[in-house]
Amino acid sequence: MPRLARLDIAGLLQHVIVRGIEQRDIFNDDHDRQLFFDRFTKLLSETGVRCYAWALLSNHFHLLLMPTSTALSSFMRRLLTGYAVSFNRQNKRSGHLFQNRYKSIVCEEEAYLLELVRYIHLNPLRAGMVKSLEELDQYPWSGHAVLLGNRTFAGQETEAVLERFGRKLCTAQAMYRQFVAEGIKEGRRDELVGGGLKRSQGERPLNEYESFDARVLGNGDFVDSLKQEEQLRDKMKSAVSLAQLVAAVASALGLEADSVRKPSKSRLPALARGIICHLAIFEFGYLGSEVGKYLYLGSSGVSLAAKRGEKYLKAERAVRKQIADAIEK
Repeated sequence: MPRLARLDIAGLLQHVIVRGIEQRDIFNDDHDRQLFFDRFTKLLSETGVRCYAWALLSNHFHLLLMPTSTALSSFMRRLLTGYAVSFNRQNKRSGHLFQNRYKSIVCEEEAYLLELVRYIHLNPLRAGMVKSLEELDQYPWSGHAVLLGNRTFAGQETEAVLERFGRKLCTAQAMYRQFVAEGIKEGRRDELVGGGLKRSQGERPLNEYESFDARVLGNGDFVDSLKQEEQLRDKMKSAVSLAQLVAAVASALGLEADSVRKPSKSRLPALARGIICHLAIFEFGYLGSEVGKYLYLGSSGVSLAAKRGEKYLKAERAVRKQIADAIEK
């Protein structure tokens, strides 16, 4: 399916994940990490981008950022391009270092800031870069040691994180460390790397099919608030129109596009509308109300249809591929 454009929105928290091409290492040693860290520090100072958490591993890294006056895309382009040039020169190599697209997820701040700080800072422990929380406390290549006062990094928003744990610095640091320790047993948190609400809900009641966007970590109301803000509409807009989606689904099911939009209790057109509802809302970023208006369905009808469509597409992957191929034409 075509990719949605990144949501490069000032003033919103963004979880950024960058991986090496073909899962190769992007840091061979601490010298490489220092090269990256120096460039990262300089750019934060120059651009006003705020950093709340970070962790450098071997073949990828995580950043929790909030762009202010500089677009995230500009910041990341300068960071990645500059480091790749230095890395290639240092290691006598050429060609791409990173996967073509870094992943960035807009996050609902109050609901997810602390969860993401913990998740990101536990990455070196989960990846085996350190063997214990005590080692992580001293690990120089994440923001965890900075929050504990064991390392210094002027570019990190330590106060904004620690003030959520207490007024006194020593108390806040102790409470923060306890919070991190409690997160160790939770293991991987796949719901924190995009589309958190949908991934964490599992099987949902039919009347709770909330708005979802794979580029957003937040509840349905937060997703809707982004989509409804007029100045963000162009950024949120899907590259696939509803007319294109209807035509692709109709083609995959051997139907006429006009028959899909008309109210009908016939099985195949009803199934087509379900597939359209699911894909439009959960893969192409449309509001349920937009889809309902286009297909002449009420809000409950959209929820029921989307649920049917989701179930069908999970079982019929070949049809899903046919739809994707039709859209790409």
